[in-house]
Amino acid sequence: METPWRSRRGIAPLREREKRDTKSKPQVETMSPAIALAFLPLVVTLLVRYRHYFRLLVRTVLLRSLRDCLSGLRIEERAFSYVLTHALPGDPSHILTTLDHWSSHCEHLSHMGPVKGQILMRLVEEKAPACVLELGTYCGYSTLLIARALPPGGRLLTVERDPRTAAVAEKIIRLAGFDEHMVELIVGSSEEVIPHLRTQHQLSRADLVLLAHRPRCYLRDLQLLEAHALLPAGATVLADHVLFPGAPRFLQYTKSCGRYRCRVHHTGLPDFPAIKDGIAQLTYAGPG
Repeated sequence: METPWRSRRGIAPLREREKRDTKSKPQVETMSPAIALAFLPLVVTLLVRYRHYFRLLVRTVLLRSLRDCLSGLRIEERAFSYVLTHALPGDPSHILTTLDHWSSHCEHLSHMGPVKGQILMRLVEEKAPACVLELGTYCGYSTLLIARALPPGGRLLTVERDPRTAAVAEKIIRLAGFDEHMVELIVGSSEEVIPHLRTQHQLSRADLVLLAHRPRCYLRDLQLLEAHALLPAGATVLADHVLFPGAPRFLQYTKSCGRYRCRVHHTGLPDFPAIKDGIAQLTYAGPG
């Protein structure tokens, strides 16, 4: 049976349109298996070289987020529950050891750890500061280290911006046996607290300062301490995590402004010693 003339006339334009549509559609190209295999050695090399960073990422981000969702508690709150059932009240040393054990065997706590802790305690004992200012209380680990090493009559002011984290730190500090007269916990951002330390917390000078909050805030807060004349000549400023994740602008300022003598104590991250980090030790020469 012959196709009607009108139908035959419509077939040719339809085929032409199909050809044009086919040409206008973007061609989806797939990577050939050979090219994918060529990148495999590079991927394996990166995984091997940076395996410690991948482990850190998994433990501090992926697993932590999952446990937060499942338990409804933050890692600091879970750590405090562990301390409450395993540590001896009134014994700061045992509480610190318990936190180290929790971080190594349960969940990475992102705390200072025993290696850096020994450096901190040694410097506090050497300097014997009458008053210490800590920015970044976190779970209270470094707070206990400082309080243990303070000379008789020494005073520690510690600042934590997050109220929920500060509540945990307060419990740990009091569990260790330090009262409000020796260790005062201030809740608020360092940027807002520093200008009012003299008037609201009777801090006229800080003989030793520990920066342990956010490395990107170190330079700003150091300059605030200078501007409000809270650093006497000879004061010691310690800054954690200056190599990882790093505080390059802070280090550049302290080395180039001419008002500080600077050295870095090289260490590794707690539970990840292959990841290099360090504590900067600054000695303030005065406004100059």
